[in-house]
Amino acid sequence: MSEDPLKALSEIASDAHARIQEKHEHINPVVGVRRGMRDAGIPADVMTIDCLVTRKRINLILHDGQPGVLLYQYITLKEEAGDDFESIAFSEMDAQTLVQWMEDYFR
Repeated sequence: MSEDPLKALSEIASDAHARIQEKHEHINPVVGVRRGMRDAGIPADVMTIDCLVTRKRINLILHDGQPGVLLYQYITLKEEAGDDFESIAFSEMDAQTLVQWMEDYFR
């Protein structure tokens, strides 16, 4: 896996996306990387995974101030990201975990 956390997360998301599409035709996640936080001066990278069918989103945050930690949040497409994030050690994040999150939340 890459030493760049955003690149590594992108690889995990790509693998998870392919697995979800094989197993669940109705869950066609849209993965995006957003620069809004960095552009606003916040040292963090954001990845969103959207399900357009259920109108739900999973936010994934890599914050420079919390290396080795992935922050995540389940919201809807209408909601703005809030301050309530869960966290997982980045070393524990893999494609199967992300697939499970999508299966559980996007149904």
